[in-house]
This record gives sequence, structure tokens and C-alpha cells, in this order.
Amino acid sequence: MSHILPSIRERGVIVPLIVRPVEGGEPDQGEIVAGARRWTANAIVLDEGVDHGPLPCAVMEPGDDAAAIEASLLENFARRDADEVTEWHTFTRLVKEGRTVEQIGQTFGMTNLQVRQVLALGNLLPRVRSLYSQKAIDVPTIRHLTLASKARQKEWLALYGDPEQYAPTGSQLKAWLFGGQSIPTTVAIFDLAAYPGRITTDLFGEDGYFEDPDLFWTEQNRAVAALRDRYLEDGWNAVEVKDVGDYFHSYDHEKTPKDRGGRVYISVTGRGEVNVHEGWLTGKEARRARADAARAAQTEEDRAAARAGRPEPPAACRHTSTCIATRRSGRSWPITPAWPSG
Repeated sequence: MSHILPSIRERGVIVPLIVRPVEGGEPDQGEIVAGARRWTANAIVLDEGVDHGPLPCAVMEPGDDAAAIEASLLENFARRDADEVTEWHTFTRLVKEGRTVEQIGQTFGMTNLQVRQVLALGNLLPRVRSLYSQKAIDVPTIRHLTLASKARQKEWLALYGDPEQYAPTGSQLKAWLFGGQSIPTTVAIFDLAAYPGRITTDLFGEDGYFEDPDLFWTEQNRAVAALRDRYLEDGWNAVEVKDVGDYFHSYDHEKTPKDRGGRVYISVTGRGEVNVHEGWLTGKEARRARADAARAAQTEEDRAAARAGRPEPPAACRHTSTCIATRRSGRSWPITPAWPSG
């Protein structure tokens, strides 16, 4: 009954119940043939303290067909769903007459978000609504236009009405509305509550969008610089902030912990999303770090043993008439230099 409770709370039972006398019962006793859910929902509303008075009933006579009576009643009393544009217009009129979003939702069995979506569509310029009703523009386009101010809607209509101009639609329309960049609030790493610019909420999506991309980048870059400073204060060897759109490729790097010289890379996408990669070095730097670590781990005894195992270098030849060149089996051979003495 959840879909009929809000309407009954607000307006009571409109479609009559179909009842008939109880066979063998008292003259004023009846039983419900059709409308048990309406009766039960009204009982719930009564328990909540809302009383719209006696329920309307259609009493069956002998020989009446209950199905035929119910079909006739539903045709005469049930509210048929209005087309979208009519619904938009009706909701905006209700707001002008003082109804709140919550009250409209209770009347029509809708959530507050659903009511706000309808109101956003109803507040579009009449020409825009007309184009949609004529199927000249599609659903994504009209939903994106709810993000536009009245002035921007007029600019878009001017483009649409000029055969020599291109009026963006769909996802391209969103980019056009935000100056070429539709940056969602979810990518911001700064405090949105302190943001000095304007944010437009997308009622048909999960994100809000920054109206001024330049102001967003000013705040985002300041937050990235503060993030870099925090990593340096935390003892990281180095923090590299890559250019916007310059992706970090892990296959060009090796994972290296902080205590072995690993650094932090911060990359920022063209859409403003910030990604942090902790503890990496380039392949060349990682190899050098391993060699340095190996040398640092070598003890003095290891170095002394290495020196003891090396052969002594031969004495320098002084160009005397005879010098010892090699030693084999304890024997030596005098060598006479071929160059003039001295």
C-alpha cells in the first residue's frame, strides 16, 4: 500500500469501495468486494490522527457484476498519469501556490529528489520544454539543460535556431555549459564548504559541478602543493608533482620503501582528479639504491678480506738494462729494453 498511502493521507479515499450486504447479517452490515487496500490504508491514516470522513462506497445489488462496477468506477474516478511536460507545469504551479517539496511528495507518493527533478524540468524555458515535447531534443539533453541558467538556455536556443551554428547536445552540452570542462565536485581535495565559487548540482546524477573551471584549478593546485608539503614533512625523500595530464606509469618504476629512498609521485588528470603513488623510484634509481644499500651493509671485515685476496700489482719498470717481467715456476728471465738506454 506504500504507493497509495501518501495520496490518502493528503486527500482521503477518492475511488469508492465496492461493498455488498452481508448474507444473513444485520441490515446495515456490509462486506468489501473491491477496495480492501484503500480501506486498510485509510485505517492506517486514521491511526495517525487524520480523518477525511466516511469512505465513499458503491453498494452492489443482486445480479450486479463486481468486476464491471469496479472497471466503471476506475474509469470515472482514477487519476490517469499525465504526460511529462504537463506534470512539470503542474508541479511548478503548485510551488507558486505555496506548496512545499515535501507536501507535493506526500500528495503524489514521490521522494523529495524526484519532486526536485520534476521542478527543475518545469523551470526550463517554455521553448526548451516545447522542443522536448516535440521530440526535437532527447532526455540527456534536456536534463543537462537543467544545469543551465536562464541566460545560458537562451544562448543555447540561439545556437539551436541558427542553421549555420552548432548547438551541442548530450555530453557535449555539459562541457559547453561549463566552459569546456565539466569538473565534478568529487575530484576536489580541498574543503568544498570554504570554496568561494559557485557549484551547480546535477539532480539527475550524483555530482555537482564547478561553474568556474579556472577558480577550481586555483584551489586544487593550492591543495596539491599543501599535500606535497605534508609528505615532505612526513620524512619522504622527495615528492614529484607531475604536469596535468602526465600519467604515472608503474611499469617504468620499481616499488621502493621510504627508508630506502622511495619517493612520492602526485599525478593530476585533465579532469582534476588527484592520484598519489607512494614509494616508487625509476628503474635506474632503484638499481643504484640497491647497490648503495649493499655497500652500506658490507662490514669492515668483508672489505679487509676482499683486499687480502687481491694479487699485489707488479713493480713499476725503471727501464734498467735488465728487469723482471714475469715469474714462472720460480725462474726469472732478464729482459733487455729495445729502446736506447736512459
